[in-house]
This record gives sequence, C-alpha cells and structure tokens, in this order.
Amino acid sequence: MATIFSPSALLTTATTVAAASSSSTSSPHLPIRSTTKLQLPNLTTTALTATALAAATIIATTIPPALSAESYATYYGTAASAANYGGYGGNSDKKTSAEYIYDIPQGWKERLVSKVEKGTNGTDSEFYNPKKRTEKEYLTFLGGLRQLAPKEAVLNNLALSDVNLQDLIAGADSVSSEETKDDKGQVYYVYEIDSPSAHSLISVTCARNKLYAHFVMAPAAEWKKDQETLKHIHESFKTVG
Repeated sequence: MATIFSPSALLTTATTVAAASSSSTSSPHLPIRSTTKLQLPNLTTTALTATALAAATIIATTIPPALSAESYATYYGTAASAANYGGYGGNSDKKTSAEYIYDIPQGWKERLVSKVEKGTNGTDSEFYNPKKRTEKEYLTFLGGLRQLAPKEAVLNNLALSDVNLQDLIAGADSVSSEETKDDKGQVYYVYEIDSPSAHSLISVTCARNKLYAHFVMAPAAEWKKDQETLKHIHESFKTVG
C-alpha cells in the first residue's frame, strides 16, 4: 500500500393513527328496537366529540408507531496490518482495539477483505447493500503518516490506488472539498464527487500515525433515492482511541 501512495505528498501537512376523524357534527343513530321507554342521557355534540377524541387518544397510545428512521449498527475497525489479518492473533476484541468506527445500515452485508487486498491497497473493511450491490461503504488506511497534505494532493493520491475513484473523478460534473474539525480539534478532509454515473462521499483524516479514508459510493440513480442514509453513514465515520 505504501508503495502505491506518494508519502512525500501526504506528509507535507407501528403505524400512526389519525385521531379525531370519528368526530361528527350530529348525534349518532342508535338502532334500538324496544317497546320499553329508555331514559337516554342528554349528550351534546361537544360531549360526543370529546368522547371520540379521548377514545382515539387511547387507541393511538396503545399501537406502537412504525419506525421512522433506519436502524444502524456500529462497526469497530482495527486497521490491522496484513500481517495481522483477522485481528491481532485472531483473538482480539475489535471494540477494545478499534481505531475507527462507522455506522452500517440494517441489512447491509460485509464483504470479507483478503490479506492480499489489505496489503496492496490498504482496504481494511467494506459493507454493501445486498439489494444494490454497487451501493457500499469501505475504509482504506496507510501507515507512517502524521498529518494531512493539501486537500487536492490527498485526493489525487487516493485515486492512484483506486481505479474506480480515478474514473469517477475523470468523469465528474463537480468535485467539492472542505476541511472540518471534530470536538477534539482533529482535522478531516471531506470530498463530494458528483458524476452522471455515480456519487461519492469521502472523509479523510490522520491519527495514530496513519491516514484513514472512508468512502461511501452509490450509482447516481440510487443516490437520489438513498442519499439520507448514505449521508448518515458518511457522517458517522470517526477515529477513536
């Protein structure tokens, strides 16, 4: 991986119920067939409306609402070297030894990264939508880096080891970048690449003498449908420890 990147360049810096629909402006008709004279209470329209509202409220509170937001799980990444593929000795608690985290939408699947792939392009983890396999998120890392280079240099060097990213940049309608900081003052570079074929969100930062790059990618058509979810998982990435 280190031979692919340019270190010199990088080192420079339940459904909702509609209440009160049953209220009426007239008293309900009671189908009573009896010769016995009944003494009915004098229910006014206001009283009937209040009763209907109270009943609707009780029903609404007993039916669990449908999930309005998608469920997510947290992935704990260790960014282990190829020599430690599968964890440190294979017995490491990933949550305890995690170097970064990001969210995974419910139903997404993990693609197992091979030892060769980890060693050549630094891919540490990857998840995809099984219903739309080209909709995915993944993370790459490179050791031996203490700080970020200028934003343009970092993006160009990332593309050196990612042919798909090269093609995306080459055919992009727009490429935007910005620098942000978390509550600890750690710097993140955020890129958004929009092309006729696909859309990508990338977040890059340095910590623990490593460069971490988190990618979220989707075809243009799927981006329009799922951008809320895709933006969420993009924003969930951060380093820990």
